[in-house]
Amino acid sequence: MKADIHPIYHPTAKVSCACGNSFAVGSTKEKLEVSICSACHPFYTGTEKIVDTRGRVDRFKKRLAKSASTAKK
Repeated sequence: MKADIHPIYHPTAKVSCACGNSFAVGSTKEKLEVSICSACHPFYTGTEKIVDTRGRVDRFKKRLAKSASTAKK
């Protein structure tokens, strides 16, 4: 095997979430920033939260409202 080709492993890398939660994991990077973690993810919390990064939900709601208004006429 070749020597010195593997990245440095950090057993206590800090992960910080957009919600403010932070915890430690093992990683090859010292610091990780995530947008959703298990403390704020809708699947784990049981709350309804729309996670939309590209505006797809808003476009769907506009189309739904438009089709509902044309169906009433």
